[in-house]
Formats: sequence, structure tokens, C-alpha cells
Amino acid sequence: MRIAIYGREFSDDFIPYFQLLIDELDKNGVDYYVYSKFHKNVVGKGIEFGQEVKEYTRKTYPKLKLDFLFSIGGDGTILDTITSIKKGIPVVGVNSGRLGFLSNTAKTEIKKVIQQLLNKEYRIEERTMLSLETESDLFGKYNFALNELTVHKKDSSSMITIHVFVNGVFLNSYWADGVIIATPTGSTAYSLSCGGPIIMPNSDNFVITPIAPHNLNIRPMVVPDDSVIELKVEGRDRKFLATLDSRSVEISVENELVVSKSKLKINLVQFPNQDFFKTIRNKLLWGMDKRN
Repeated sequence: MRIAIYGREFSDDFIPYFQLLIDELDKNGVDYYVYSKFHKNVVGKGIEFGQEVKEYTRKTYPKLKLDFLFSIGGDGTILDTITSIKKGIPVVGVNSGRLGFLSNTAKTEIKKVIQQLLNKEYRIEERTMLSLETESDLFGKYNFALNELTVHKKDSSSMITIHVFVNGVFLNSYWADGVIIATPTGSTAYSLSCGGPIIMPNSDNFVITPIAPHNLNIRPMVVPDDSVIELKVEGRDRKFLATLDSRSVEISVENELVVSKSKLKINLVQFPNQDFFKTIRNKLLWGMDKRN
């Protein structure tokens, strides 16, 4: 088995768990590569490696022959891997803090999941992504997102107006702080905090969720993910923000945004004790009586 390990910063509390991960990989003869910047960070924390560490960068990553990518951190760390993801490489999200929606392997289960991978006791869950097209090619080759596209006001307290069309048919003009176009995966992220619905990962939908709309009768809208969604923005200011997951650019009102289903997909590794309903129950505290 050959894996890549990606991460950012983690707290000192996670040091023994990361050491356990390395020890288990070494003990089972797993060949691994560590993201170069992350490697420097973990060496500074005193992590000891039992084999000569092979580093990789975003540039060299596509050349690696891998079975899995381990993302060490939270949901944001997994989103960080999207810009360097090699098509088809399954991602194992090991959470270094609280359990996430995407990074849903607890640090206490590291030894167990290594054995499950070696014994092929897992399933692959394919997640839809969206892509953004603009005349000015705003995000270059990274014009895709796993969670959402967000259009948001920038410097002014004034609302912006977003005219939304679905498959060329006018849907609505949103007077709001912004609008979110979310995938099913993104339905439990920013969209959820703005009142959007929770959608099953493989439901083949997008959610159009307004951010703080002026008209209180405006509600989120679910559309099929084979729809083409166009957005045109107006406002007192000539600039606003467009964000794909955690990557933001400034954009002018002259730009039209076209959102559609991306040809790219991400594969997430799910283990026998993991499922979407269990995750949302744990994260949203469903069924727990907080009065006591």
C-alpha cells in the first residue's frame, strides 16, 4: 500500500496520535510520502519516522502512484487538498480535533483504520463537485469546489443584488449580502448556517441559498445538479467577492458567473462504522436532551 500524507498545523495534543499513525504505517510496511511543508512542521514537533521520508509538493503530487491520500486536520484541510487532488485517489480524513463532516475518522481510531485499509474493509463514497466559468477565467485551472460557490458583498454595508437564472430561465433577484450555490457535501457547511437544507451526499442536487436576504419570504431552492446556474450581480460598489470553498477572488459587476456540475469528483473513504446519518447526529447533537 502506498499513501500520501497531507496536513497543516495541529495542536500538541495530537502529537502522540500522529506518531501512532507513523508507527503503524512503518510496522505494516506501508510506503508513504509526506507533504513537504507539513513534514517540516511535524519534524519540529519531535515526530520520529521509521523509514526515510519521501516528500512531495503540489507540483510532484500528480506523478505519484498512490492508493490513498491521508488528510490530517479537519474539513478545511480536506478542502485544501482539492486543488492538488489526483483524480480517483481516495481520501481518508483523519481529524486532529473535533469530528468533522468530511474528516470523520477520529484520532482514537487510527490503528483500527490502518488495519481496515489493509484488509480492504472500507467503501468508496463519490462526491460531486461544481465548476465555475467566467469570461475572465477568475480561478484558472482551480475553478472547482467540493462545498460551494459563494458570491458576497465586499467592503460596503449595502446589500448587493444577485439575479439568478437556471437553465436560462429567470429564477429570482436576491437582495442580500450574497448567495451560496452548494453541493450536497456543502449543504452541511455555510449553506446550513444560512438556513439551507441538509442533503444526502449522492442526491444529485445543488442548493441555492441566500445570505441574509432583505425579503424574509425568500427561501433556499433545491435544483438538479445537471442544471446550469447563471448569476449576474449589481450593487452600489463595483466590486464583490467570489469564493470557491476557501479560495476567494475580487470580481467586478461586469463578470457573469456560470455554475455547473464539474467533471471532477472526489472519492472519500468510509469505514464500516461510518455513515452520513451517524455523522450528522453526532455533529448536530440530534437526539440529545441538552436541558439536563
